Amino acid sequence: MTQVLLLLNMPEKLRNAFHSVLSAGFPQVTFHVAENAERADPFLEESEVLMTHGPYLSTRADHILGNMPRLRWVQGTGTGMDNIIDRPALPAEALVTNMRGAHGPQMSEAAIGSMIALSRRIPHSVRNQDKHVWERWLPGIIHGKTVGILGVGVIAEALAPRCKALGMQVIGISSTVRETAGFDRMVPMTDLLKVVGELDHLVLLTPLTDATRNIVNAEVLAAMKPGSYVINLARGGVLDESALIAALRSGHLAGAALDVFSKEPLPPEHELWTMEKIIMTCHMGGLTDDYHLMALPIIERNLTHYLAGEYDKLVNIVRLPGWAQGKA
Repeated sequence: MTQVLLLLNMPEKLRNAFHSVLSAGFPQVTFHVAENAERADPFLEESEVLMTHGPYLSTRADHILGNMPRLRWVQGTGTGMDNIIDRPALPAEALVTNMRGAHGPQMSEAAIGSMIALSRRIPHSVRNQDKHVWERWLPGIIHGKTVGILGVGVIAEALAPRCKALGMQVIGISSTVRETAGFDRMVPMTDLLKVVGELDHLVLLTPLTDATRNIVNAEVLAAMKPGSYVINLARGGVLDESALIAALRSGHLAGAALDVFSKEPLPPEHELWTMEKIIMTCHMGGLTDDYHLMALPIIERNLTHYLAGEYDKLVNIVRLPGWAQGKA
């Protein structure tokens, strides 16, 4: 019997939905559930399929991947595959797929919500409410502003038209320059320093790779328009957090919204917690209360083809090893 490890460090309600739907739909499969990387060890030896997200593996990625002797397939529950595909312990012959296409609406709303909240200083209003302080100011709006989206993939393609509908100018910053609906202009990533001075908001959506690690550094932040904002929904590693803190403390940047961090969970003593110019969420930009309705059809389709040996029919293939080619 095929054994699958669901290593899902997500809210219990969502984790249970994944488990119950898959267990009911595939009675011939044994599903093990681990709520975090520390609880995975009892299931590693016998599981041949791992369904998880790179950040869920945390610092135990190589331990987990290196102690699954039967591992043949990793199904990512997110789009980015960092901390999985780039880990030395991942078997070279493991089939790898991801969740491309399941995050456009929620990530777009997270980006737009962050831009509006920062412009209108919503966090400051909430803090004043807690202190019973009546204070008025002139709120900013995003209509007529320019947003740059760093990393143009499926999520950015969903976000751009929504920004246009709100009256924004949209510039894509991509490794592959192409005409894409919703964008007023597209520039190569090599022009990042040149274009950031035009932006009121910089939204980070690029995958974390060796090429993008700390791509938004002190030099880039210094080149940004004074009073602009950074929204990071990608990975903590693409943004130099120390440089961001310095840019916020100096007043050069007006604020930032951070959903991802270089170390997760963010240590309680980290200074980002106490900065009033920052909106923080806990790596939940891609999640919704009904995320399973978006993700499970992809997983169910892939698992059906996997069990039938129709490996070429899996969707969102990141890596198709030799043993899986031509098997459909």
